[in-house]
Amino acid sequence: MRTDFETLKALSSYTLNHLKEKELIEFGMVSRLDLIDALATELGVSFATDEDIKSQAIEEIEENMGDLLPEDITETEVYNHARKEIIKSFENEKIAGLYLVESLHKVSHRVKDFLMSCDYVEDVFGTDEEIIAFLVAKIRNFSIKRG
Repeated sequence: MRTDFETLKALSSYTLNHLKEKELIEFGMVSRLDLIDALATELGVSFATDEDIKSQAIEEIEENMGDLLPEDITETEVYNHARKEIIKSFENEKIAGLYLVESLHKVSHRVKDFLMSCDYVEDVFGTDEEIIAFLVAKIRNFSIKRG
């Protein structure tokens, strides 16, 4: 599955919807789209997309091969090997095609901290531990719906 910023936005929307439904946060509907974009940007630090991995693999190959790059680098064995090594470094931990750069617990702490300081969030309810436990469970179960 190809992942990109739209997947991060879907994860953000999913997470915010569940937090609001569970009455753990309050935010104005007028600022909802801005809040989704801001959270997706914050989550970008915690996850690597297929596009990120592709860019990183090409960078590594360029460093090693210099000007000797084949025309379509993504079709080569050296690219596939570099890509697999990068994915392996994430210990193959994925959520809906997003590779975890840090543990799910750290991601949940990051989201909690974001919610506490974000101007688009009017109020946050519950203890830090309740919010983090809720986020771990919800993010772990995230998937992209096929239309």
